[in-house]
Amino acid sequence: MIEFHRVTKTYKGTRALDEVSFTVPPGTVTGFLGPNGAGKSTAMRILAGLCRPTSGSAIVLGRPYAELERPAYDVGTLLDAGARHPGRSGREVLTLGAMMLGLPRSRVDEVLELVGLTGKEGRQAVGGYSLGMRQRLGIGHALLGRPRALILDEPANGLDPQGIQWMRELLRGLAGSGCAVLLSSHLLHEVEQVADHIVLIGAGRVLAQGTPAELGGGRSLEQTFLDLTSHADRRTA
Repeated sequence: MIEFHRVTKTYKGTRALDEVSFTVPPGTVTGFLGPNGAGKSTAMRILAGLCRPTSGSAIVLGRPYAELERPAYDVGTLLDAGARHPGRSGREVLTLGAMMLGLPRSRVDEVLELVGLTGKEGRQAVGGYSLGMRQRLGIGHALLGRPRALILDEPANGLDPQGIQWMRELLRGLAGSGCAVLLSSHLLHEVEQVADHIVLIGAGRVLAQGTPAELGGGRSLEQTFLDLTSHADRRTA
């Protein structure tokens, strides 16, 4: 379970988040959608314990991230696919992560296969990876400990159509095993294909939430999204 309770974050008098509240139940994928600058990354950084809310709370599996006893086993995070040492190979990145978690080396092979990186690609330096390969490696690193909750910030960036289809199938499989998946994106169509529930955010506020069908209301979800976000932008102008 992932829960936001009236989370507000203020930077130098500007509200990046304004009483954001929503829940991601176990066994579901929630799409966290909004234009660039809407507050998605700020909310996820708060959830992952990288910054504190000004007020409200964000909890994972019943606790703030910093209070989890084994956070890497409980929660997998991908907040920046580029945050890997460029001189290390993909296999080395995963092996170091496995060692820190006390996992056997065999888990590295399992994860490389799971995310579709070949043996040759695993031996290549991360600095030579395409963005799509970096995304696959980042997702693999998040999955090392077989977490019960997954936090992914823009994981579809750089993936080709085949990679996006792979990601959909992976996330649906993880949700089917009971994982709570929070997926942020500005790519409406891709999230619509995989999400059980969607939270639309604009100018730091939750504008609407529900199933894709509920939010569409007989119109295209894209038109609903555009109408809500443009209204939010006008309200803060």
